[in-house]
Amino acid sequence: MNLLIKNVALLSMKEEQPLMENTNIYIEGDTITYIGEINPDIKVDRVIDGTKKIAMPGLINAHTHLGMSLFRNYADDVPLFDWLSKHIWPVESKLSAEDVYWGSLLSMIEMIYSGTTTFCDMYFFMDEVAKATEEVGIRGVLTRGIIEESDAEINKEKLRDTRKLYNTWHNKAEGRIKVMVGPHAPYTCSSSYLKEVVELAKELNTGIHIHVSETKKEVEESLQKHGKSPVKHLKDIGVFDVPTIAAHCVHVSDEDIEILKEMKVSPVYNPTSNAKLASGFAPVDQMLKKGINVALGTDGPASNNNLNMFEEIHFAVTINKALNYDALAVPALEALKMATINGAKALLWDKEIGSIEVGKKADIVIVDIDKPHFYPHHNLISALAYTAQASDVDTVIINGKIIMENREIKTADVEKVMYNVEKRAKELIGKK
Repeated sequence: MNLLIKNVALLSMKEEQPLMENTNIYIEGDTITYIGEINPDIKVDRVIDGTKKIAMPGLINAHTHLGMSLFRNYADDVPLFDWLSKHIWPVESKLSAEDVYWGSLLSMIEMIYSGTTTFCDMYFFMDEVAKATEEVGIRGVLTRGIIEESDAEINKEKLRDTRKLYNTWHNKAEGRIKVMVGPHAPYTCSSSYLKEVVELAKELNTGIHIHVSETKKEVEESLQKHGKSPVKHLKDIGVFDVPTIAAHCVHVSDEDIEILKEMKVSPVYNPTSNAKLASGFAPVDQMLKKGINVALGTDGPASNNNLNMFEEIHFAVTINKALNYDALAVPALEALKMATINGAKALLWDKEIGSIEVGKKADIVIVDIDKPHFYPHHNLISALAYTAQASDVDTVIINGKIIMENREIKTADVEKVMYNVEKRAKELIGKK
């Protein structure tokens, strides 16, 4: 289908001209083919009126655990390690593949409603996540979470699972799915096992998605065990020799930041989850000033407890000003970059997504700004960073297909998904 979005304000995320007040966007198939004045020579099948709306690149949630929507609001107000060991991991051990399918599908619906078109997920039963991704029409990077166990054969099986996931799903679903390697963290995988992970990533010519320096405890234990920080440890054993998405990077030193820059690692800032679990806040402003590609994510819906990227943008653009006593820290446009083009770079997808440009895939979110909280329309970039709500997202286009229009998702039975998640979640945690 060929689409025209007419008379729309455009936040393209292009460096030279990020914002256009009034323009038209032509989409042929899955690709943006023309931006500018109305071109009568281009034939279209559908016209979307963009009057009093902003078109922007689809948001990119660069760190998630989608299946954990089943545990939303189940175990809150506890420290991270207690949250994991006493509450989450025991219940996760009971999860079935079908549980993860329904939980992930619910998360994808939530993301679409709030303007996210691409995610990077780490969990298990990833074939089920892939099936949900294919069905609902969203775009995603899938990583099978790998935690080393005492059984060597089980550890080998986890690597085989990742290779199989890659061979089955990478570049599938009209090119909307990519697969990376997902070691959980340097404290759950030994140095020797991480080296095997790196070799697998090199074999598959793909990236690594890993948690790094999320808590003070993690850093302290790394210093005791290895004599160095998690960041330095990962560099020294070769993890950063392949493109790496490093979730969190909360407790990083000046030396760590220099390593992240040198090795072109992409940290993922998860401000809401880090705040809720009392982990602290990553020195995002410092990393951005060093030219590091910082992306933005929600973390899982059990530790956030939502997948609302507009909320993360708002948090990112405000909290760092308070932390640094600097009103210039993380300007609005920088926060929006973190949620779009920076995320695309982190996911090795920036040649196709992350900005609205001719030749790129049509992953476009249309935000309705004809609402009281948007008036007056002084600065639309500020409006998207400081003012916009998830509920302002009117239309979502992914890979050239209209996935949501007038707040109606066209690719999923939302009521059925909510029913199944509620039923399965209650069974998992022993409630009737």
